[in-house]
Amino acid sequence: MTDRQSKIAVVTGAGSGIGRAVAVELLRAGWSVALAGRRAERLAGTAALVPEADSLAVRTDVASPDAVAALFAAVRERYGRVDLLFNNAGTFGPGGVAVEDLPYEAWRHVVDTNLNGAFLCAQAAYRQMKEQKPQGGRIINNGSVSAHAPRPDSAAYTTTKHALTGLTKSLSLDGRRYGIAVGQIDIGNAATDMTARMQTGALQANGEMAPEPVMDVADVARTVRHMAELPLEANVQFATVLATAMPYVGRG
Repeated sequence: MTDRQSKIAVVTGAGSGIGRAVAVELLRAGWSVALAGRRAERLAGTAALVPEADSLAVRTDVASPDAVAALFAAVRERYGRVDLLFNNAGTFGPGGVAVEDLPYEAWRHVVDTNLNGAFLCAQAAYRQMKEQKPQGGRIINNGSVSAHAPRPDSAAYTTTKHALTGLTKSLSLDGRRYGIAVGQIDIGNAATDMTARMQTGALQANGEMAPEPVMDVADVARTVRHMAELPLEANVQFATVLATAMPYVGRG
């Protein structure tokens, strides 16, 4: 068991990008953080950025029910509870593939990771938060501006992000009676490996390639921390954080 003055977070996809930035932000703020991801060496790299903080690295494939069960069992054994799940693990899938050419296996991989993985982790967190004393906790799902408007050739990714919005709303409603607050952060063009290509050229709705501005991923992390540290009586249901000049508002 850890010191109960420290709150316990589970961050999926914690080995890189937004997951790493959020994990580091929480660790520096005094949270104990379980780092979940598929690559142990990347999780170790995240932990090494805040070596003085309390972290637990658990190699996890969120698309596997057994792996997710093992993750939350490890967190329960180490910390005894879960105060926050940041449901972040995700993949865009193959880029530049038209819907008529998208292999079913690629579709399934994106759906299994982005949607089924988010459900499995939320379900496990929900069960823990319902039973623990004191009861309750918070789940923050990582959506995307694609939960509102698609990019070209993004059917699998966009579909999962729209579905994630429905999952967020359902979990938020069902969690009320147990003190479980559920919200979603929709992110646009944070500077990560996943968005690196956008700075050199991204396909636009009119068929042209154009570079797009990005924002510091630390700005996203601070927003997640703000959502996470609200009292459970308050909830940011949906937040949209994006690079101010990216072609999202009004993109056609």
